[in-house]
Amino acid sequence: MALTQTLTWDRAKTAATVQFVSLLSIATIAPLFHQQWVTGPIVNAMFLIAVVLLGSQNAIILALLPSTIALGVGLLPAVLAPMIPFIIISNVILILGFHLLRDKNFWLGIVVGSLLKFIFLWSTSFVVINLLLKQELATKVSAMMSWPQLATALIGGLLAYAFLKGIKKI
Repeated sequence: MALTQTLTWDRAKTAATVQFVSLLSIATIAPLFHQQWVTGPIVNAMFLIAVVLLGSQNAIILALLPSTIALGVGLLPAVLAPMIPFIIISNVILILGFHLLRDKNFWLGIVVGSLLKFIFLWSTSFVVINLLLKQELATKVSAMMSWPQLATALIGGLLAYAFLKGIKKI
């Protein structure tokens, strides 16, 4: 008796895999632009789009790579390496804040998630940076982790909205 195995094509799983790989690729490539005002909105948009298309768990998995890559390609100065775990956590906070509120109001989810990300990252960076760096460098580096984080998260929300509206997912 010969054993046979039937392969089936699950269209939904294939689509989800393609979406995940596409979002991961964009979020991975974005830090190569070496520009916070380009990279930040693109990466934040990928996280928010992932929440809508793939769920918050997959978005969290997606959030693990971009900051590590940004450090590796020089977008983040090497002295910020101790901040990587906090950047990842701040991205997870953005994802969860958006996830919890988007069904009530998409924009409320964007604003609250962005604010929570900003507050967490700014407060932790203030402590970590001041412990590890000389004052003159700490001031410059903490500026990267302050209001630009809020602005790039909000711009990412606008990009995500435009994309999701365009593909009729909202």
